[in-house]
Amino acid sequence: MTRSLKIAFIVRSTIKTVRGGDSLQVFNTASELKKHGVDVDIVLANDKINYRDYDLLHLFNIIRPADHLIHIIRSKIPYVVSTIYLDYSDFDRHGRKKYQKYLFKLLGRDISEYFKNNYRYLAGQDKLVSKEYLFGHRKAIFKILSNARLLLPNSESEYKRLSRDYNINTNYYIIPNGVDKQLFLNIPDVHRVDDQVVSVGQIYGLKNQHRLITACNELSVKLIIVGKSPPNHRSYYKYCKNIAGAKVSFFDFMPQKDLLNYYATSKVHALPSWFETTGLSSLEAGAMGCNLVVGSGGDTHDYFNNHASFCHSHDTGSIKDALTTELNKKTTFDFREYIMESYTWEKAAAETLIAYKRALKID
Repeated sequence: MTRSLKIAFIVRSTIKTVRGGDSLQVFNTASELKKHGVDVDIVLANDKINYRDYDLLHLFNIIRPADHLIHIIRSKIPYVVSTIYLDYSDFDRHGRKKYQKYLFKLLGRDISEYFKNNYRYLAGQDKLVSKEYLFGHRKAIFKILSNARLLLPNSESEYKRLSRDYNINTNYYIIPNGVDKQLFLNIPDVHRVDDQVVSVGQIYGLKNQHRLITACNELSVKLIIVGKSPPNHRSYYKYCKNIAGAKVSFFDFMPQKDLLNYYATSKVHALPSWFETTGLSSLEAGAMGCNLVVGSGGDTHDYFNNHASFCHSHDTGSIKDALTTELNKKTTFDFREYIMESYTWEKAAAETLIAYKRALKID
């Protein structure tokens, strides 16, 4: 194939309005792939697509299968999947309000996700792209996974969870998440505050900011929280503001370039989430020389093992202990150097191109 590859990134309809880690992965990977001569279109799942224009479809977010079923049925062309396989079940069973815990425990993981997805459609927050999804969440995910040319998880741990939960053995190729190498190349020349913690991410229960706030209140350290709440989690944001002490500050979502000074002036970045496939803000903070506190749920050990203090999300005491360890630890830049070598969007795009060629059997 002498012409450049033409790829359609098929993404959730809210990718631009409700920003998350997948937004960074989508836009940065597309930008870097274009530098390799790959022609990439970012297409919202509910947009009409002329499939004949593309060599390959690249689907994102397997827990949103309604975004993808119609495309794999209609297109008849090969596809790969960036799985971004978040598992909310531990948070649903233990981190939610009392009546919600019992409901989600009763429903189980797949039925819970089925109801959450359909609630978003009924509430007008999202589009029901594939009506076939109504036949079941688990069935839809299995169909997408088992017919993909390649799965592109962000870690070995992520693939193992998928394989275990859905009994699939589809070929896979790991694409690590990353940071913008040029943006994070230099650390701003600012004073790092020894008792300052920063936390960057969407503000909702899964990210566990309320326990982080409680821990920082009890330690009497400064805490800067940067992010906004998704549409269904406004009450959680208000609760976090209500319990925040005088040393806690809140800032809305901001572009990455505006985050650099907050990372660079903070001794610690803390993200005590119930679950992360990576924790992109932790990678970014590590690239800016922050010491790291990371939740133990999900695939975080694949990225941060020996480079962070891990905490149990349900336990404020565990979060306090991890914060104390990292606040008292000397700032070093060993992990920053490793991130800049191994975890960049430049590298992610190069690995993605290798995956495309494997999927299409191109030498």
